Amino acid sequence: MNTQQPLVQKGTEIQMPHSHARNTGTKLLPDWFEDIAVNRSATERRAATLTTRRTVKKEYQAAWLVKAITCIDLTTLAGDDTAGRVRRLCAKAKKPVRDDILEALGLADAHITTGAVCVYPTMVPHAVKALEGSGIPVASVATGFPAGLTPLPQRLAEIHYAVGEGAKEIDIVITREHVLTQNWSALYDEISRMREASGEAHMKAILATGDLNTLRNVYRASMVAMQAGADFIKTSTGKEDVNATLPVSLVMLRALRDYGELSGQTVGFKPAGGMKTAKDAMNWLILMKEELGLPWMQPDLFRLGASSMLGDIERQLEHYVTGRYAASSRHALA
Repeated sequence: MNTQQPLVQKGTEIQMPHSHARNTGTKLLPDWFEDIAVNRSATERRAATLTTRRTVKKEYQAAWLVKAITCIDLTTLAGDDTAGRVRRLCAKAKKPVRDDILEALGLADAHITTGAVCVYPTMVPHAVKALEGSGIPVASVATGFPAGLTPLPQRLAEIHYAVGEGAKEIDIVITREHVLTQNWSALYDEISRMREASGEAHMKAILATGDLNTLRNVYRASMVAMQAGADFIKTSTGKEDVNATLPVSLVMLRALRDYGELSGQTVGFKPAGGMKTAKDAMNWLILMKEELGLPWMQPDLFRLGASSMLGDIERQLEHYVTGRYAASSRHALA
């Protein structure tokens, strides 16, 4: 058993969402983004070197992995989801790491949980009931997820339904056609109406970056979504052929940073899709640290849309405290 200094002293509070002012948006301002060019080779080079220039080892790596857990939107978005599966997922969200591992890390009283549980709208009531009293918000995808091609009134009605059932966060999908045809006013109006329909629920705008063709489109769509009032910008639905990548994430973070400087407002970021390992979690945390700093490594401004990643993180933490790697089956997701 590892006997190093505990990662977090007893009594330390874990920051939970949402502790900062919401993004109120701006009017549509094309001059903030229309003339922006993105150098793909420079972007890919920067993204590739980020994770090789910084090394996080031993107790620091363990601490970062615990931080990653608190930023995970533990997710099930399958066609065969059931109330029972959602309840099991919520149980894992409330206790994402075994008690003996947390005790060895000095975190027995730290109340470590995931950042949220993300489900389809019809599963929201089951998740809300299972998470009652935990402080963990329920996030719901909406607006015709994942394609987003149902008529707008139905998409808005889906948001109203999910919020009415108790969802505290809404993950909307944009109409990709508006980006591909450069119809920024249509994209802005659509997202603004979705933001209004979300009410008090925080809204994450999924850009489905794998469908947008160019990094320039990614930057522009990010900026329009934030101007329309998105509280988070999110890479992917997880259903595209290409989901979250470091170069795309880097472009979105630069847009997020530019929006903050121009508007004075703070917006969060959520990569999603294709992230399965503890190493993936470390890579995106490094990206956040290098580009935006420590405030964006907290669950009120950073989320990881993942499910299987949590099992591998728990396995790595067990290795840290015991020196042995367990079989993956010892850390089942739910």
